[in-house]
Amino acid sequence: MQDAFALVEELNRSRMYTNLLLDTIEEADWFRQSPEGVSHIAWQVGHLTVGQYRLALLAIRGPQADDAGLISESFINRYQPGSVPDPAAKGNLPVEEIRKVFNRVHAQTVAETRELTPDILNETFELKHPMFSTKGGAIRWSAQHEYPHAGQISLLRRQLGYAPLW
Repeated sequence: MQDAFALVEELNRSRMYTNLLLDTIEEADWFRQSPEGVSHIAWQVGHLTVGQYRLALLAIRGPQADDAGLISESFINRYQPGSVPDPAAKGNLPVEEIRKVFNRVHAQTVAETRELTPDILNETFELKHPMFSTKGGAIRWSAQHEYPHAGQISLLRRQLGYAPLW
C-alpha cells in the first residue's frame, strides 16, 4: 500500500540533497561543461524539473489549465530527455529562473502528493515503465530519479574544481 506521507518525505529528502550540492556552485559555473561536453549543472536541474513534472504531476492527474504557469513548453523542450545541453548561457534560461521553476514544480508536487489517497496511489500507471507500475511508484521514482542526477551534479561540480563536500 502506497503512503502519501512517505512519498512526500522521499521527495523532500532527495531535493534536500540536490539543493545541498547546488547551493555550493557559483551561478557562473552552471553552464560550464567538462572538456567532453556531455552536460552541465543547468541542464541537470532543468531535466530533474521536467522529470518531476511529468512523473509526479502530469502522469498522475493529467494536464491542468494552470500548468503553463508552473512550467512552460519551452522549458520542457529545452531540458527533456534527449535534449542537448547548450553550454552558452544565452541558450538557456537564467539560473534564477531555472531554480524558480525547479522549486515551483517541487512545491506543487509535494502539495498534490499530500492530497492523494491510497486508492489513487495504487492505481495502475497507464504507460509501461521498467521501474514502477503504479501512480505511487511513479512519484517514488521521481524522488529516486533525482539521486543519480545529483550524483552527476556532484561529478560536474568536482570537474569544475570544487572540493568534495564530505
